[in-house]
Amino acid sequence: MRMYDIIEKKRDGAALADEEIDFFVSGYVAGDIPDYQASALFMAIFFQGMDARETAHLTMAMARSGDMLDLSSISGIKVDKHSTGGVGDKTTLVVVPIVASLGVPVAKITGRGLGHTGGTVDKMESIPGIDVAPSRERFLEIARTAGGVVVGQSGNLDPADKKFYALRDVTATVNSMPLIASSVMSKKIAAGADRILLEVTCGNGAFMKSVDDAIELSRQMVEIGENVGRTTVALITDMGVPLGACVGNALEVREACDVLQGRGPADVTEVCLELAANMAELGGKGTLDECRVLAAASISDGSAFAKFREIVAALGGEAAALDDPALLPQAACSRVVRAPRGGFVWEMDTERVGTASVILGAGRAKKEDGIDYAAGIVLARKTGDAVAEGDVIATLYAAREDLLDDGERVLLDAYDIRDEMPGERRHFYARVSRDGIERY
Repeated sequence: MRMYDIIEKKRDGAALADEEIDFFVSGYVAGDIPDYQASALFMAIFFQGMDARETAHLTMAMARSGDMLDLSSISGIKVDKHSTGGVGDKTTLVVVPIVASLGVPVAKITGRGLGHTGGTVDKMESIPGIDVAPSRERFLEIARTAGGVVVGQSGNLDPADKKFYALRDVTATVNSMPLIASSVMSKKIAAGADRILLEVTCGNGAFMKSVDDAIELSRQMVEIGENVGRTTVALITDMGVPLGACVGNALEVREACDVLQGRGPADVTEVCLELAANMAELGGKGTLDECRVLAAASISDGSAFAKFREIVAALGGEAAALDDPALLPQAACSRVVRAPRGGFVWEMDTERVGTASVILGAGRAKKEDGIDYAAGIVLARKTGDAVAEGDVIATLYAAREDLLDDGERVLLDAYDIRDEMPGERRHFYARVSRDGIERY
């Protein structure tokens, strides 16, 4: 078998055989196939696409390229969650404790932030003392005893995806539906869960800009999951506005704790409860309506917040910091940002809000960059809110005044204030499952 023939076959629009996909994945991971041939195949896939069978087989070949987590020692139906990310997206910090408190085990491996989007591991690491890279044995033990755990990716999980993404990132082949779908789903399948909930964000702060594109990506990922025996559901959520008020690691931990104690922003609460209800339904806890009631009750009776404290403590973190935000990292400098004119916030460039947080130190422009866990933004006004000239629209936090100067400039540019009031935005656009597409 020759890589040349595989490239030529896909270039001409033919479907690749399973053994050809296996040859490519194993050969590239082993270093036997050079970057230039892999790049050529990715470009051919970019233009010619892949059918459902090809995409499912590519996903499984990637998942099997390294370690596959065995969660059989954890009783019950294991449910995992993946979000395509955004600005202020702290849903994992809220949803995992809710679902675990309902008796649905969640053993979640998550990632770091890069660019304008935040990463759950970075948020977790802002909690003093926490270890987000425990041994495999400790990870499984916490999942069994606490019913839920969130850690960073370590070891040899899905090495094909790491190599593929690095090459796609520099060859203009990232934006390919089958390659995106196989990247997301291969990691979830390698992580060992029985059932998977996907949160696919869309809007100007997300990778998928349109609802239709988000639905198509969701459809492909759900199809992959179902084809390999993993019940999969996707919810399309809005990322045209930052989620919640806080953008930045310690700030988002604080806001997640507020949500878990019933005093968080309405948008975060609504999104997290719906995600949690869908995970509980996948975990066999009842109908979706019944699971919505259970999820809300876990916040009102305190069990969800208690579960978050338990998970953090099991990972060595100071659970007291969840009760007292003063124990979380604190920024040396802060500044209020005021509205340059009156009117209504017509629209926000959510990606620029995320970029402003990176400038302040809360995110990474490059993988090797460090993180200031205390840096970030607290938004006082968002899309749809009325403002008067001089009103505080946000507060910035950083280690130095010069960072505040640059962050303020970018953040002000993210606000579009007009005389007209914009239409009301929705938090959910659609639900995709094996039963089809339900638009809201």
